[in-house]
Amino acid sequence: MRVFDGNDDILGAVGETLGTSDWTTITQEQVDTFADATGDHQWIHVDVDRATRESPFGGPVAHGYLTLSLVPMFGQQIYRVANAKMGVNYGSNKVRFPSPVPVGSKVRSTAVLTEATAVSADVVQMVVTHTVEVDGVSKPALVAESVSRVYF
Repeated sequence: MRVFDGNDDILGAVGETLGTSDWTTITQEQVDTFADATGDHQWIHVDVDRATRESPFGGPVAHGYLTLSLVPMFGQQIYRVANAKMGVNYGSNKVRFPSPVPVGSKVRSTAVLTEATAVSADVVQMVVTHTVEVDGVSKPALVAESVSRVYF
């Protein structure tokens, strides 16, 4: 766990690999719940039989945006900012899904602090690049620049 002590600590850590999260298993229940929440019921995600028969992936796969939605959880496992009043998700820059995440596979993220900018005396904007890997697969499932603001 990388712990930042304040603005200067964050600003001085640009380029640093912050760490790697724990593995988490993607379940069909997660995929189905995500499909219900987003309205994206494409068969490659939710129809296990058809995805097994017809999909080039050999079975159902997680939504790319489901994988992206795990970034906050991964970030909490990798780093935190001590003495912050709050942190807010400010958005994402580049987001790519280079390879699928099969249901039942394990994923984890490695995070790098790509940019840090003092927005004001008590606010720092952080850009953290998350690379999400699937256990046993060489090509990442997700590479995304997550932008957040930390308020002191």
